[in-house]
Formats: sequence, structure tokens, C-alpha cells
Amino acid sequence: MELYKTNSIKVYNSLSKSKEEFKPILQGNIGLYVCGPTVYSNVHLGNVRTFMSFDMIYRYFLHLGYKVRYVRNITDAGHLTDDNAEDKISTKARLEKLEPMEIVQKYTVDFHEILQKFNFLSPNIEPTATGHIVEQIEAIKQMLVNGLAYESNGSVYFDVLKYNAEGGDYGVLSKRNMDDVISNTRQLDGQSEKKNPQDFALWKKAQPAHIMRWPSPWSVGFPGWHLECTVMSTKYLGETFDIHGGGMDLKFPHHECEIAQSKACNHTNPVNYWLHTNMLTLNGQKMSKSTGNNILPGEILSGENDKLNKAFSASVIRFFCMQAHYRSMLDFSSDALEASEKGYQKLMTAFSELKNIKVSDSSTIDVEAWKQQCYDAMNDDFNTPILIAHLFDGVKIINQLKEENETISVEDLQLLSSIMQIFIFDILGLNNDSTTSDGAEEDKLSGVVEMLIKMRKNARDNKDWALSDEIRDELLALGIQLKDGKDGTIFSVN
Repeated sequence: MELYKTNSIKVYNSLSKSKEEFKPILQGNIGLYVCGPTVYSNVHLGNVRTFMSFDMIYRYFLHLGYKVRYVRNITDAGHLTDDNAEDKISTKARLEKLEPMEIVQKYTVDFHEILQKFNFLSPNIEPTATGHIVEQIEAIKQMLVNGLAYESNGSVYFDVLKYNAEGGDYGVLSKRNMDDVISNTRQLDGQSEKKNPQDFALWKKAQPAHIMRWPSPWSVGFPGWHLECTVMSTKYLGETFDIHGGGMDLKFPHHECEIAQSKACNHTNPVNYWLHTNMLTLNGQKMSKSTGNNILPGEILSGENDKLNKAFSASVIRFFCMQAHYRSMLDFSSDALEASEKGYQKLMTAFSELKNIKVSDSSTIDVEAWKQQCYDAMNDDFNTPILIAHLFDGVKIINQLKEENETISVEDLQLLSSIMQIFIFDILGLNNDSTTSDGAEEDKLSGVVEMLIKMRKNARDNKDWALSDEIRDELLALGIQLKDGKDGTIFSVN
């Protein structure tokens, strides 16, 4: 029997602001869409945390036996800057004196390299905005036909007030009423083109200096940022799909606009469950490029930064992130990361000790009950902090078994090992960096000893017995014994 049939999962739905039992549209299948990066700069830490959270969720669904179609887009056009009608990629291309698609390629490669270092699974589909211009134009046409969009001076806007007047619910996700939307709408260049200040762009006419542009029935221009996710999510997952994820900063206006656009095109709610990750702080303060309180993922891995005391491995950072619930604020600091590093090493050490545990005819430990606690934690809105607490209960069990204060049967030891493996590596996505490090150190030691053996052989060939004996005695003092034979010299470590 598939595990999903025996595990009832509750997820926190941002749409209802409550935990709900997760029921997929099609039993055994899940459609998951997550808003990907805008590739105009190095992927930032907040993005990595969001994608890491959904990587964990994706891994858990796969473990339970679901067939998951995971779609995560790449925004490579249409993400408008705050102060003008130019998208961020075009702006960065001007600054770096490159073609826009060179910027896209450069930072898409960076994005993939960083995620690979953090042991992310790849999505099933990774569509790009520029690869779906035709579909976005067709969606705009449909909204115009349905009377919920209008053309103005070559640009096309979504008519928010008319949408609400005809039964729409703009603000349903962010719980904002129209008065709040209007009061928080900034007056930007081109605002006079709109009927109402809260209307948002579906298509923007390109100014003469604008680099990224495509032909359309209304003008040579480019699509609005919000439209791509509506088009690509419904193209690959259907008009209504199971889960849409992203950072909570996207809830308004991006996800709010997605809902409105989908309903304006397809007359149906596009998503059953909206999941949002929370924000990051650094040393107790908001992360911000403008104030300098900012750090990139690669800088944490390399240690080349002035915010943390040392470098940290990708698995330690991942373990640190998993110690907080995905809907909780998370503060990065050296003290917090160093504490997580110790916990991570303790977990890896305990796991490596499983192979040395002695078995008995019977168990004094209820491994099945412990296993169920692990599943219960994940079934409660993917509560990784509680899961990790139970994994450390597993560490205590392993230590008790090592000290022979408890006994365990062969079957229960296999179950304990299997569950530790599943939740540490398959679901939390950690790697055993300590094993990798130990292996590398052993390789280095072996190489040094082999070099000294060659030096000793040369000394013996030259009848330099004093040097030969000195090398042998120094190695022996370090616990490395040389044995000379007809096939050469071998060594053993005492």
C-alpha cells in the first residue's frame, strides 16, 4: 500500500488562513507550482530558503508515493522595476554592458549551481517567461474578450474594479480590501494610462530604448510580471491544480494578481492550497542590500564575508534552515549556525554508529512508536523542527544501545536505521559531510605515507640507513607501522 493512503497530511492554506487536510484533485497525484527566481542577479538567501522548503515538501510527497509534477519557473522577462517601465533584466544588462539574454544565462547558471550545492532535487518542468510569450498574449486576448482588461496607448491593463464588480474577489489571498489596495498603490510613470491606480499591467508597450520586446496585437512590448505564472502554471498543471508555493513577499500583489487573471480567463479558482514561506533576518536585522546587511549563499559556503565568523557547509546550512518551520522567521548568525553545526555532527555521528549496534532476541525500545512520531511531525504541515527533535530522540536511543542500557532486535534495528536514513537524507535532504571529509582526510594521509615510503626506499637504495630508520621510527611514533616484504613496503595504522 502506498504510504500516502495511510498518512493524512494537514497543510496551512494561506487562502483560508488555517490548517486543512490535504486532498489532491486526483488521488495519488499532485500538481505543485513554485515561483522561481528573476535571473538578474545572484540568487539570494531568502530565495534559497524558500526553494529549500519546497524541495523538502516535494521530497516528502515523493517518499509517500505520490506522483508529483513539480513546476518552478524562471522569470527572464517582464519583472518591472519600482520606478520605471523597464524590467530588471534589461536594467542589469545596461549596467553590465551585456545582452539581456547574457544576463539571463549568467544568473540562471548561478542559480542552478547554488541549488546543486544544497542538494536540491530538480523540478519536473522549469519553464521560462520568454518561452511562453505566445501563451501570454493569448491569455490577454481572452481577458479582453471577457471584458476584464483594456488597452491604453499600446499597453493592456487588468481592470480590478470591474473584476470585483462582476463577482471577483481581488484581495481574497492577502485579505486586503479595495480601500487598502488603493491607498497603498504608488503613482508611477505611465499611471495616467490606467483607468484606476490599482489596475496592473498585462502588456507594456516598449519605449524606444527598451531592449527586450516582442510583437503583439497592441504594440511591440513585453508581458507584465504577474502573467507568466498564471500562464505557465495552468498550462502544465491544469486550470485548477493542487499547490502553489512561494515566499510570503509574493502574496501581494503577485499571487493576488495570479488568482484574478486565472479567474478572468478560466472562470475558476486556479489553486486549492496556497503555501508561503517566511522571511529571513541576518544578525537580528532585516536583510538589505542598501544597508549592507546582506549575505549570499555562496559567501556562507566560502566564508568570504564579514557577517559570520567562519564558513559553513551546505548540509549544515540546510540543517539550520530545517530547524525552523518554513512559516517561521529565521535569523542567520554565527552563533546559531555554529550551534546547528554541532547538532548536525551529533546526528551524523549517531547515524554512523548504527552499524556497530549489537542485536538481541527482543527489543526494550518501541521503534514503531518513534517512527510514527516522525511521520506525525511531517504530516502536521511539514513540521521539520519537531521531526528533528524526534530524530535526536533516535540519537538517544542509539547511544543507549551502544552503552547496552537497552536492547534491540534485528528487525527493529533495521527499522531504526531505515527511518533515520529516510528522514535525514531522503526528506531533509542532508548529506553526510563528515563522512566525505573523513574520507578525504584518509586519502591525504595515505598519499603522505606513500610519499614517505618512496623517500625511505630511495634512502635504502642509496644505503642511507640513518635516514631510512629515521623515517620508519617517526612514522611508528605516529602510530603508522611499516612492513617490508618481497613485494615492497606496506603500512598499517595502529
